Amino acid sequence: MDDYKTVKQSQTTLTELMIPSYSNFGGKVHGGVILGLMDKVAYACAAKHAGNYCVTVSIDTVNFLAPVEVGELVSLLASVNYVGNSSMVIGIRVQTENVRTQQIKHTNSSYFTMVAMGDDHQPAKVPALILQTQTEIKRFYEAYHRRELTKYYNQEQNRIKNDSELEEAIKIISQERCKIELL
Repeated sequence: MDDYKTVKQSQTTLTELMIPSYSNFGGKVHGGVILGLMDKVAYACAAKHAGNYCVTVSIDTVNFLAPVEVGELVSLLASVNYVGNSSMVIGIRVQTENVRTQQIKHTNSSYFTMVAMGDDHQPAKVPALILQTQTEIKRFYEAYHRRELTKYYNQEQNRIKNDSELEEAIKIISQERCKIELL
């Protein structure tokens, strides 16, 4: 029988103070700093669940909903939302706290797909997931659905790369902000 772990067993929170060296030319914390922290917390969460070294395979859409200010505390909350054989989808919620006003704001959420790696540098089987709340069931189902949509999207991307679609592509994009000057 497979090993199982609860979502709570691997939940991970990383909190870090945003310092001036993290800021961009606009005076806000650089998006790359936030992405780096997200990758770090995704790894920690996945490694706790898998009991193995893990690698980032993909990152679902990252939308920055609000700027992060220097001096704020950034907390990244990570949970395993879905497991496959060797892969895991880690849901990450990023929020900031102004320590003077105690105002908390949600700055972004994303989903990282991580794969567990064995000592042989090959994908390793991960424990199955015990879902204990309606939220955990919902997140598992949403991750499953996103996975199916990604498969469909990849099939469509491969289809439109076919040169036989060029006439249709020209017709469609000629209505966009471009000018076609074939040589």
